[in-house]
Amino acid sequence: MPIPQLKQNKNNQSWRNNKKKYYVTRNNKKKSTLNLKNKKSKTDYRFKGQKKKKIGEIKKKLAYTAGIIILAGILVGLIFYAWLLRDIADISKLTDRQLVESTKIFDRTGEELLYEIHGDIKRTEVKLNEIPDYIKWATIAMEDKNFYKHKGISLWAIFRGVVVETIRSGRAQGGSTLTQQFVKNAILTPERKIVRKFKEWILSYRIEKQFTKDEILEMYLNEIPYGSTSYGVEAASERYFGKNIQDISLAEAALLAALPQAPSRYSPYGPNRDLLIGRQQYILDLMVEQDYITQEDADVAKAYEFEFKPPETNIKAPHFVMYVKEILSEKYGEKMIEQGGLKIYTTLDLYKQEIAEEVIREQAEKNEKNYEATNAALVSIDPKTGQILAMVGSRDYFDDEIDGQVNITTSKRQPGSSLKPVVYATAFMKGYTPDTILYDVVTNFSNNETEPYEPHNYDDQEHGPVTVRKALAGSLNIPAVKAIYLAGVDSVLDVTGALGYTTLNDRDRFGLSLVLGGGEVKLLEHTNAYGAFAREGILYPISAILKIEDKEGKLLEEFKAEEKKALDPKIARLINNILSDNGARAYAFGASNWLTLGSRPVAAKTGTTNDYRDAWTIGYTPSIVTGVWV
Repeated sequence: MPIPQLKQNKNNQSWRNNKKKYYVTRNNKKKSTLNLKNKKSKTDYRFKGQKKKKIGEIKKKLAYTAGIIILAGILVGLIFYAWLLRDIADISKLTDRQLVESTKIFDRTGEELLYEIHGDIKRTEVKLNEIPDYIKWATIAMEDKNFYKHKGISLWAIFRGVVVETIRSGRAQGGSTLTQQFVKNAILTPERKIVRKFKEWILSYRIEKQFTKDEILEMYLNEIPYGSTSYGVEAASERYFGKNIQDISLAEAALLAALPQAPSRYSPYGPNRDLLIGRQQYILDLMVEQDYITQEDADVAKAYEFEFKPPETNIKAPHFVMYVKEILSEKYGEKMIEQGGLKIYTTLDLYKQEIAEEVIREQAEKNEKNYEATNAALVSIDPKTGQILAMVGSRDYFDDEIDGQVNITTSKRQPGSSLKPVVYATAFMKGYTPDTILYDVVTNFSNNETEPYEPHNYDDQEHGPVTVRKALAGSLNIPAVKAIYLAGVDSVLDVTGALGYTTLNDRDRFGLSLVLGGGEVKLLEHTNAYGAFAREGILYPISAILKIEDKEGKLLEEFKAEEKKALDPKIARLINNILSDNGARAYAFGASNWLTLGSRPVAAKTGTTNDYRDAWTIGYTPSIVTGVWV
């Protein structure tokens, strides 16, 4: 039975009304102005409620939109992933070998074949247990020291290559694992696109899931290019050492491991053998650091005397071809130039090249007999375009006794007096003229009494007051040092930079002796710089390639002349006038000398180092500039 009092209290809510009325009544006791204020307060409450409601609606809309974006992103990601998988789902491609076509390098006419990079891949597959541990250790130490720890992709390596190296050098580098390198060479095309990188990551991960580490390493060592047509360690060992892979030494194993990153650059038959040996020794140090070998083992391997199997000889203009090949490998990758069926149309004029080779061969024989000079080099450039017309990098490319594979035209050598025109050009820019008088008297240019610097002329004579014209034409040393002092070493280096020299950037190394050959330059760049004189101050970048076509005939790139004003035309004309003034140099070289071409106007300058180790002659007309080193 309900209790009446409780029932009555449940239905009677008068206590709420009383409280409300009491609150209002308290307000009503105030004046009417306060009533207006109370009404305004109610409006504010309603406004705040509406505002909260709108904010809630906005939040719901934002959450809804964010959800749609997230779902769309996931959907797009899945579609992108599926799209990537359409070409790479079948890992059975690992057992297939890409059909390759030879890459051909032609002269400028496109009719003369200089060299054919054979599409016929030389490869002999070997089992991992047939490969010496040295080659496995050296490869892992150099290419991927964490190979047996990661799952195909190293996030730290990617971060280090892309972020850290960009901060350090301004250029991103690769962060590829050994598995990724295998994927790039065995499965994927050589295109450089972000999509290809995603494919590489996915494939690397899937390969690691399907194959053991030893199986991956075996496939890598049988697939990777080691230079030219040699693919895999067995073919490489046979090509470079003439022996089976089982018979190679620790030193030879470390050298082979040095090749895959840039086979053209580090080729034992190219001009960078010193870089190859340096890289081999670096790998040996890594093997010690990673506890594969002892320091004693490394020291013995570093002292090893290499005997390389002679290279193939079916090649024309070999130094030029190797120069072009290195440019291509850096731009397109080794796999593309070894297997891509490219057609390379170069700037080489084979007619001029053959004349240059004959002259170098004949004169080198005479020089060896008369002066014990065993080597020589020559390069000819069209100053109107910067195109290389002829390049002879040594007396004989196949002569190991003179390091014939070394390309002297791209090597650093001291230029002697042949840098003087650049110095005098800088002096002319400062206001000096060919008629300016310089005193050719022995002078001590040093502030250190214990280390005097007193250059002398080639004839050990003093000529007193001479004009700049006479000093440059006769290649006098003392006035030249005074000229660089007046022009300023830094100003001269500014001009060498404008003329395209890349070996004189370390300014702190150079002083007044720079004018007499106190720096090192490359014959190729030195000759092209003279081309700026020939074209009245206009410089064209050095070029060796006219055009490149892929195997389908599609044009990949084509030469376009890019001129740059390196000197004021008036300055260039003054230099040309002096260097072509045979009368001005007659007192030093005689009226009848080798620096003339009969009645044809030609400008020329010589240079010789103190020990006669380097001798230069550079001559030019408006149509051709040629530099010779002996």
